[in-house]
Amino acid sequence: MSKREYDGMRYPSVDELLEKVDSKYKLAVLAAKRAHIIDEEDWTAAEDGICVKPIGQALEEVLEDKCTMEFKDLKSI
Repeated sequence: MSKREYDGMRYPSVDELLEKVDSKYKLAVLAAKRAHIIDEEDWTAAEDGICVKPIGQALEEVLEDKCTMEFKDLKSI
């Protein structure tokens, strides 16, 4: 996808992201935490990324399997 084809809120696709993370709530937490780190370090692992804002860059990393997070199972608490 070129920068010309980039369409704001539709990239990266939520449907594609939810294939990587099993919950939209987990996706939101993961993206927010990674975006904060990207903003502090001014670096992203997403290769040839289209997004310029940290939250978009974080979502691109999730899409490229460059960013993961382990969540505790709340059923055992």
